[in-house]
Amino acid sequence: MFPSPYDAWFADAPIDGTYGYDLDALRAVAPVPAAAGFPPTWRRWRREAAEAAARPELTSLGRSGAHDVFEVAFGTSDGLRLRGWFGMPAAGAARVGIVHSHGYGGRDAPDFARVPDDAAVIFPVARGLGALNVEVGAPSTSDRHVLHGIESPETYALGRCAAELWTAGDVLVELAGDLPLYLVGESFGGGIGALALPWDDRLIGATLVVPSFGQYDIRLQVPCLGSGEHVRTYVADHPEAREVLRLFDASTAATFVRVPVRVEAALWDASVPAPGQFAVANAVAQAEAAGTGARLELEVLPAGHAEYPGIDAVAARAAAATRAHVTASLATASTRHWQTARTRPS
Repeated sequence: MFPSPYDAWFADAPIDGTYGYDLDALRAVAPVPAAAGFPPTWRRWRREAAEAAARPELTSLGRSGAHDVFEVAFGTSDGLRLRGWFGMPAAGAARVGIVHSHGYGGRDAPDFARVPDDAAVIFPVARGLGALNVEVGAPSTSDRHVLHGIESPETYALGRCAAELWTAGDVLVELAGDLPLYLVGESFGGGIGALALPWDDRLIGATLVVPSFGQYDIRLQVPCLGSGEHVRTYVADHPEAREVLRLFDASTAATFVRVPVRVEAALWDASVPAPGQFAVANAVAQAEAAGTGARLELEVLPAGHAEYPGIDAVAARAAAATRAHVTASLATASTRHWQTARTRPS
């Protein structure tokens, strides 16, 4: 029997999405220590992505709320041409740019719930995924996508998708001007967002919602209903892949963050195991304690990747909290810039 209230909410679920953890145990899950070469490898990938010519092209789609919306196409560092959506404030100048990723289901349309009215925003769609990039550069289903290129860190899809978030930031800046950037990612997008976040100095903050790909030491030991199950069974048959995954652990990457990060982590999640989500949050807390400039804002969600009573109200509060976190992150970045300017020699 699942613990209450999950015994009533998810009585038919085949997996206990708490995995036996209560909140205290989740707050104690440690991030995976960095493998040798972790920061240099990611910094190299960041440099390589920055050298690519994105050559963005826009197609107008009209107005959505406070934004003029366009379909955008752009090139990647390995020669693909991907599509997504781009939005500019319909009234007034943009004060910040939002790079807004998505879950493993892809994205059918832009969602502005977490985007301030005065933000420029790009909604990149990951390679291979719907609706705009089906089978472009990677398979379109999560079971195949999450294993695509896993034979080498240089070809693994998760790394390529993380690099595309940097390229999306390049596109936004090229189209909207030299704005500070803020990252939003959910599930798959939260995981690759955590991987990308520490290595792009333009990013002044992030929201990571039920982030995936955290704490492979645990993920590879427990069953789940999401993409992690395909990785777990693959590694059981191909143990050498564990070494590749050490470079793609979102909890490891999050120990290197230097900006405010809002993490929304769920107490119950049968698709992305809760201890992996909290490992990402705990990594940000570890970075904060180390004085990197990181600051954790944690929201504990009742559940993730599932419908439950009150979810609409939770989602609305979370969206408003992200918009507020964007403003707070801008203020923090401005203060740091002012303090740095004061201490520079004249």
